[in-house]
Amino acid sequence: MRPHDYSIRPATPDDLGPARAVMLDTVYRDFGSGYVPRWHGDIIDLDAAYLAPARHALLVAVDADGEVVGTGALDSRGPAHPPNPAHVAERYPSGATAQLRRVYVRPGHRRRGLARALVDELLAFAAADGGYRAVYLHTDPAVTGAEPFWRSLAKVVHDEREDAGGGQGIVHFDVPLP
Repeated sequence: MRPHDYSIRPATPDDLGPARAVMLDTVYRDFGSGYVPRWHGDIIDLDAAYLAPARHALLVAVDADGEVVGTGALDSRGPAHPPNPAHVAERYPSGATAQLRRVYVRPGHRRRGLARALVDELLAFAAADGGYRAVYLHTDPAVTGAEPFWRSLAKVVHDEREDAGGGQGIVHFDVPLP
């Protein structure tokens, strides 16, 4: 498929099951962790996490057949300490921070610009909100392609692999608001 064979749009209630499937497939296949409630609780109730709150968003990438093949979400919660480093949590307070989450694309649809398109739309949403002062995300560098993708769009603010003991091994990023 060509990039124009896809559409990026806000998720509807009918999209929640397919979006959840993309997310759960990703945490099992790519992360290898499976579903962990303290990390992935938002996946179970996408409506409460992303559709109901006015300042949150859930987008889906849909192929020409109408199948949800990618997701991207944004919420107004900054990173918590713990488990994240205190200085990262202080830099990105809840309410003033848009956190990018769940930017996932099914393997057969990767390398077609979908993740970048999802991020662009999420950043436009954050800018239009007017209340966000920063955009934050974190990624697991063990996930193939994740770290180079985010480094192409954002600035590393903390790499836990450089910490004594390695922390969680997570890389934290600042994404410029458009």
